[in-house]
Amino acid sequence: MKSFLQTKKWGEFQESLGRKVWSFDNDGIRANIIEYDMPFGRNYLYIPHGPNISLDDIEGGLKNKITEFVNYLKKISSDSGSIFVKIEPLNDSVIELLHEYGFRKSKKEIQPSKTVIVNLRASEDELLSLMHHKTRYNIKIAEKNNLVFIEGGNVEDFWKLLKQTSEKDNFSPHEKGYYEKLLSFFGNGEIRTKLYFIKQGDKLIAGMIALTYGVTAYYLHGAMDRDHRSMMAPYMLHWEAMRLFKSQGLTFYDFWGVDSTKWPGVTRFKMGWGGNVVEYPGSFDLPISKFWYLIYNITRNIIYSIYGNI
Repeated sequence: MKSFLQTKKWGEFQESLGRKVWSFDNDGIRANIIEYDMPFGRNYLYIPHGPNISLDDIEGGLKNKITEFVNYLKKISSDSGSIFVKIEPLNDSVIELLHEYGFRKSKKEIQPSKTVIVNLRASEDELLSLMHHKTRYNIKIAEKNNLVFIEGGNVEDFWKLLKQTSEKDNFSPHEKGYYEKLLSFFGNGEIRTKLYFIKQGDKLIAGMIALTYGVTAYYLHGAMDRDHRSMMAPYMLHWEAMRLFKSQGLTFYDFWGVDSTKWPGVTRFKMGWGGNVVEYPGSFDLPISKFWYLIYNITRNIIYSIYGNI
C-alpha cells in the first residue's frame, strides 16, 4: 500500500513550500523525508505514511538493508542539525522491523492514525443503507433545501468559508497561500486536487478540497457557513462528491482522520457514513540529539497540560 504522501510529486510539492526533501529509494526501501522547522533554529525530519519496506524486493540481508537506511537517516539528521526523525508507517510490520533501531512511540501525530473509508463499489442504495439513519435524514433535508453541488471554484471563496469555520471551531488553518498552491500544484497528473462547493441561491455555504490518487478520493479540507447550518449542506457536499467519484471509477472515499477525543463532532459526522474504520500504527520518533529531544518533550508536555493536544 502506497500513500500519495510517499510519491515523488508530493515531495516536489513540499519543496515548493520551501522545505528540504530527501528521497531514499534503495532495494525495497522507499521514503520521502521532509525537514520541518522548529523553534530556536532547530528542526526534525518527517516521513509521512512511511517508510515503505517491500520485503519481496529486498535482495541480500534484510538487517543490512535496514541498518543502511537507518544510518542514512542519522547521517542527514546530523548534517541538518535535526533533533529527531518522525515516521508514521501504514503497516505494523514496518515498525516491527525498525523498533530495535531506537524508534519509540510518540504521542504527537502529524497525520491521523485512524480514518474512515467508504467503499464506493457498493451501489448507491447500499451506500445509503450503510449510513447512520441521521446521516440519511440530513441528506434528505439538504435535498429539500434546493442546494446545488458545484465542481470547481475559486480558492478565495473557500478561504472565506474556512476563516469563518476556524474562528467558530477554534482551530488554526494553513495560510491562504498553502491552499492556493495545493490546488494549483496538483491540477493534472497522478495526484489531483479540486474544490467542491454547495450553493444556496447565489451564496456558497459549504466547500471542500478533495484529492484523488490511484483508486481513492481523499477529503482533505472542509468549511461551511454556520449561519446556514440548518440546511445540512455538508451532507449533500459529501454525498454528491461520493456519487461523482463513484461515477469516475474511483473505489474508495477516505475521510482522512477521526479522533473522538480531539474532534468529537467531526468524528461523529464521519462515522455516520457507514465506512470502515482503518487504524494505522501511529507515530514513532528516533531521537538524534537526546538533549534537545528531552527539551522538546518537556515543552510539549507543558503545553499539553495548559492547552491540550495541539
